[in-house]
Amino acid sequence: MSAIIQLNQVSKIYSIGKLQVPALKNIDLTINAGEFVAMAGPSGSGKTTLLNIIGALDDASSGTVEVDGKDLNGLNRRQKSHLRRMNIGYIFQHYNLIPVLTALENTEYVLMLQGQPKAQRRATAMALLADVGLAGKEHHLPAQLSGGQQQRVAIARAIAPKPQLILADEPTANVDSHTAESLLDLMERLNAEQGCTFLFSTHDTAVMKRSHRLIWLKDGVIDYDGVPSGFQLP
Repeated sequence: MSAIIQLNQVSKIYSIGKLQVPALKNIDLTINAGEFVAMAGPSGSGKTTLLNIIGALDDASSGTVEVDGKDLNGLNRRQKSHLRRMNIGYIFQHYNLIPVLTALENTEYVLMLQGQPKAQRRATAMALLADVGLAGKEHHLPAQLSGGQQQRVAIARAIAPKPQLILADEPTANVDSHTAESLLDLMERLNAEQGCTFLFSTHDTAVMKRSHRLIWLKDGVIDYDGVPSGFQLP
């Protein structure tokens, strides 16, 4: 199996006035293509910072970060933007749908940025919305959809470009437990059928238990890395 994420001695220090606050401390981490991984830990443990660094939304203070074979330290802002657009799908806690675009238009938005012809991207988006259970809702605006439906649109949008890596930040935080299980079923199926690598940042024990690998962060270091059944939540 090839590594899609490779971190070596990654640290992140935030400067608050004269105070230096370490968020991550010498993280070594390898995630292989096709894995289904949950990253968890108490608030302030560094998981969101780590997810943002992997997603090229933030820079490490030291160490090396490789995503899909690309060294992020060697990329400028434009190149990082291109990497995010072409190689990484994002699922956000608050959906981040464009409110004036329909479910269909939100789903095909990244494909439009990639320059895909209208007919091709529309066909892809229609098929994906049907696949995530939203057939008949294609022309609804986000405000006309439930939280679970909006998250399904966000998932469809994330997988539309067929990225190698999908980063999900608290994807079940704003939905009920039944909807959360349904969304996890969907993402696990996409992982199995399409080979998408999923990396979750989460507080949700349901996500942790359903993951195939659990990474527990505490005080900026990896405290546990293994199967969920081998870890007892504190």
